[in-house]
Amino acid sequence: MTLLAKLRCVTIDVTGTLMAYKGELGDYYCMAAKAAGQPCPDYKRMHEGFKLAYKDMAKNYPCFGYAAKMSNIIWWKTCVRDSFVRAGYVYDEETFEKIFRRIYASFGSSAPYSVFPDSQPFLRWLREQGIKVGIVSNAEYRYQDVILPALGLNEGSEWDFGVFSGLEGVEKPNPKIYEIALERAGNIPAEQTLHIGDSMRKDYEPAKSIGMHALLVDRFKTPEAEEWRKSGAVVLPDLFTVQEWLSSTESDY
Repeated sequence: MTLLAKLRCVTIDVTGTLMAYKGELGDYYCMAAKAAGQPCPDYKRMHEGFKLAYKDMAKNYPCFGYAAKMSNIIWWKTCVRDSFVRAGYVYDEETFEKIFRRIYASFGSSAPYSVFPDSQPFLRWLREQGIKVGIVSNAEYRYQDVILPALGLNEGSEWDFGVFSGLEGVEKPNPKIYEIALERAGNIPAEQTLHIGDSMRKDYEPAKSIGMHALLVDRFKTPEAEEWRKSGAVVLPDLFTVQEWLSSTESDY
């Protein structure tokens, strides 16, 4: 018997699993600064500044400010301003507003992202098998309403329901986000559900902890992937391989 025959639902991560970022963060910050008549900021300093600013915002205002009732745009404005300050760039309010608006619009469009070629066919194949497909992502509302549809991943044709941390107030690796997904699927039992992601800590372990099946996709030959395999995880290179594996008797583990 294949694992596929046992499944009624598959949940799947977004970034690193269905899509990836295009180019560098600095590309978008540079374009925005130049459009406001400012020189291009240093890419390395900008990248480091953003990493620190994002980490602080995620710690102080998790789930994109959900509990603090902070609007999405204010969360990102605070994060972007802090990113520039940490990188050594301070702008007057009018200039910063112009720069920020362009950055916010860019990351709310399909421009900075590319969908892996196997993503749409795989999601459609799952739904053709009569399996419910759910998106589970540490992301804000624009992923659901704007970004995924703009990338050709639509609710109703590629996926059935979404659980996004910015809309739920809970984020991976908290297992509760997976419990919400099971509820949203129509209270499908965990043992009839598979989660697919690219992180042992955020995807595999919390999904397994509530009784779901789980596997990892390693598209970028992550150095830790060998350790994941040694710990017993199924690790596959892409979604076409996942499709083959699910349809084979090897998947009956």
